[in-house]
Amino acid sequence: MQIEPYAPNQLDAVIQLSLRAWEPVFDSIQNALDAEVYRVFYPDSWRVSQQKAVEDVCAAEDTNVWVAIDADSTVGFVAVKLHSEDNMGEIYMIAVDPDFQSQGIGTALIEFALAWMKDAGMAIAMVETGGDPGHAPARYTYEKVGFRQLPIARYFKKL
Repeated sequence: MQIEPYAPNQLDAVIQLSLRAWEPVFDSIQNALDAEVYRVFYPDSWRVSQQKAVEDVCAAEDTNVWVAIDADSTVGFVAVKLHSEDNMGEIYMIAVDPDFQSQGIGTALIEFALAWMKDAGMAIAMVETGGDPGHAPARYTYEKVGFRQLPIARYFKKL
């Protein structure tokens, strides 16, 4: 497996692996949220909004994106934003194809991103994820590479 800069011809592969990777996450979110709130967040299905989110992040000028390649296939990606005013790098988005999970690819992408942030002069790194069961594998990976959680409670109510 190697990590290389994202190229626009990899967009479809990145979208497809992300949607597959995030399916259990969105099942978990749907179970955690009130049904009316969930419908407001994802009126056309979570896949539509997440595809647009991936497209936007891959095209954003303020975001650096790398892909993990294994046997000439795109198997994961990471997107990083730098917040120079806070001297902080942010892992903004990350996904690994479900067929390649639990093989260290997510960890490798995170470690690559952390080294890049440090080389860019950042002093701290941040990543945000959900506290629901669907995000448990992500939390495990973040904690494995040394991130520590700041508990935050975020509540939602349909108006």
